[in-house]
Amino acid sequence: MNASEQEQERIKQNVLSRMKRIEGQVRGIQRMIEDGKECEDILVQVRAVRSALQSANKLILKRYMLRCYTETAQGDHDEHESLERFIKVLTGFLEG
Repeated sequence: MNASEQEQERIKQNVLSRMKRIEGQVRGIQRMIEDGKECEDILVQVRAVRSALQSANKLILKRYMLRCYTETAQGDHDEHESLERFIKVLTGFLEG
């Protein structure tokens, strides 16, 4: 496994860990709603989940960029095609 693949795997594990934490946070929000907690408290938790998802999105995008770069460098994909695909993903990320 080369350095890029190791970095991709490290990022993958990091994202999975974050997603499990986010899942727990969302369950906590559901309990808060069921228990009739204050809207302000619920919204604080929703903001925290949104922030955590944005951080995970950045890591997912970084992993995607590393993979595109590695595939292109190894000659597995056409450079122009890889760049177009990357631009499409990046613009979709920025619009979301």
